Amino acid sequence: MASHNIPSVTPATGVPEIPKIGLVTMLRLGVFNMGLGIMSLLTLGVLNRVMIDELRVPALVAASAIAVHQFMSPTRIWFGQMSDAKPLLGHHRSGYIWLGIVSMWASAFIAVQVMWALGENIETLGWGPSAYPWVGLLATVFAFYGLALSATSTPFTALLVDVSDEKTKSKIVGIGWSMLMLGIVAGVGIIAAVLGPLENASSVAELRGPINRLFIIAPAIVCALAFVSTIGIEKRYSRLTQRSTASSREDSVTLQQAIKVLTASRQTGLFFCFLLVLSLSLFTQDTVLEPYGGQIFDMSIQQTTALNGFFGGGTLIGIIFTSFVLVPLVGKKRTVKAGCLAAAICLVGLAAAGITANPWIFRGAVGLFGLAAGLLTTGSIILMIDLTAAETAGTFIGAWGLAQAIARGSASVLGGALLSLGKNLTGAAAAIEPTVEQLLPAYALVFITQAVGMLVAIVLVSRVDIQEFQMDAKRAMTAALESDLD
Repeated sequence: MASHNIPSVTPATGVPEIPKIGLVTMLRLGVFNMGLGIMSLLTLGVLNRVMIDELRVPALVAASAIAVHQFMSPTRIWFGQMSDAKPLLGHHRSGYIWLGIVSMWASAFIAVQVMWALGENIETLGWGPSAYPWVGLLATVFAFYGLALSATSTPFTALLVDVSDEKTKSKIVGIGWSMLMLGIVAGVGIIAAVLGPLENASSVAELRGPINRLFIIAPAIVCALAFVSTIGIEKRYSRLTQRSTASSREDSVTLQQAIKVLTASRQTGLFFCFLLVLSLSLFTQDTVLEPYGGQIFDMSIQQTTALNGFFGGGTLIGIIFTSFVLVPLVGKKRTVKAGCLAAAICLVGLAAAGITANPWIFRGAVGLFGLAAGLLTTGSIILMIDLTAAETAGTFIGAWGLAQAIARGSASVLGGALLSLGKNLTGAAAAIEPTVEQLLPAYALVFITQAVGMLVAIVLVSRVDIQEFQMDAKRAMTAALESDLD
């Protein structure tokens, strides 16, 4: 008799006991994040490169059209609330995940076709007003891509909240974000495999067929991974109905009420600010790290590109170590503080490495910074799950995702602005051939500003009180439901 298929029953209540999620299932859930990693690098990496290099679309126009998907991040709150209150295809989370991932596939393929049409227009008529409608259409398609990404990623993270408990959440987060890194690595391999043989292509026509096939086959694989990763998980492991005081009254938790619960505690605003400062401090160097390697350390394009491997490797080690060792040993808040302090030290080290002009010292500093990033990222994500009310988990996850998206989008601008300010202050901006002595303080300004931001993040997270948040959220949820009854 297959007794393992019969759910156990809690004697006190007679309610079937929900099984705890195991390591194999955690790995299975992580496959979804791996698919998102592939899609992000595939879509942004391939289309950005083809538009700029082969189709001669101005870099600013290409980057701006693609970046439109980031401006859809406020819809994360709406999709999160919908997954809280309105089941789709019989599931609170899974239906949105499946519909969103298929929509990502469709919008990515349509974006490729619009890209070819834009390229043909530029080839025939040159860059001018006739290309603007195609650019607008491309931006619109990327807006739909952003909506689809919000629709699938926010409910998925809410699903992680639903299926985890205090003992498993750190492992689920660690495995999931490790798989995301592996997905990005896999995306690099896919791009190299597809575009590598096409380096010497003599016309756009030679690129069109292989890239079209790539955007049919690769997203199809990602969709299959998403279905395999999530099917049956919510039904078997979700604790949403047990945790939620509104589980039997799904229609009562409206968006307006969910926002009231979201804003009921001062801890929500405090943690939102923490995420903003942390993400800004973590990603501001993205746009300046490779130019830093080129101008200060005389590294080639290939060598500066390889810095991503040092950072990614350090991050992956940091994620695994944090999830399985550090968080269970010292707790979430201490882990985040340690990660922020380590990151601040590493950022000062990145600035100091320029004095040596030694590329290997620079690479080592980048790897250590990646390790610190793994520590603080994992700790903050686990803390984020704690600061999420069960009844409105999707809404909260949407808000946290919005904070990170705002900061990620602003970080590139901030990095460029700080570098430009530094160059103006040192005279490097006006020099025809600026010296290392002029450039190094400009780059150091970026890294030191980030280090200060990490210290501010420590102050903010020190004031976060999980117990206060949970009490405020419970009172707000009760009040919302009582007012609805009235």
